[in-house]
Amino acid sequence: MIDGPVRNDGVPNTQAFPMCSEYEQQIGYTEYCKVMQDLALGIPTHQTELDMPSANEIKTGDMAPVIRAAGDHILELTQMKFGFPQTRTRGPVFNLRSKGKHFGDSHRCLVPASAFFEHTRRKYPKAKHRFTLVRAPLMAIAAIWQPSQKGQPAAFTMLTTEPGPDVEPFHNRQIAVLHPIDWQAWIDLTKPEEELLRPLPVGSLRVETR
Repeated sequence: MIDGPVRNDGVPNTQAFPMCSEYEQQIGYTEYCKVMQDLALGIPTHQTELDMPSANEIKTGDMAPVIRAAGDHILELTQMKFGFPQTRTRGPVFNLRSKGKHFGDSHRCLVPASAFFEHTRRKYPKAKHRFTLVRAPLMAIAAIWQPSQKGQPAAFTMLTTEPGPDVEPFHNRQIAVLHPIDWQAWIDLTKPEEELLRPLPVGSLRVETR
């Protein structure tokens, strides 16, 4: 189900920058647990703060926490590699266009993040734009994962949509960001893909440029 060239999601990138190959995870485990409890989602007893390490920059090829199903209405944190493995014909796939695809037979997961980054300008220094959710400290990015294979760890790739109005000035695609109320719906796929994997409305994201 992977399509597209090496370093993007298969859509010609008119801005010539790979999309969201970097994000931030600065949400503490206690805060994560509170969100899960507010959503009435179970937390596995074996899970600890070590499963939710913080990182200023998580890039393609890094290990990072993801949220996946772990039984009846329970979600667990586990470590996976960011980006499906490269092959002879393509490099690692870190995002995948969701439009027109169905994910009922996929391993669905969520990528917890405090922010994601986009870059602009063709010459160095490139401008780096940090996007965060308004009125929520924690976002989850819709993703799919594949089990470990040929000595490689389990890996995940993010799903993308058309750009929302907050992202469109910076990129011609955006990752599929889900509010907490839709986390379980994505894991269980109890709502249509087109309802879950869509751009956020205007004013949903705050952006700061570095």
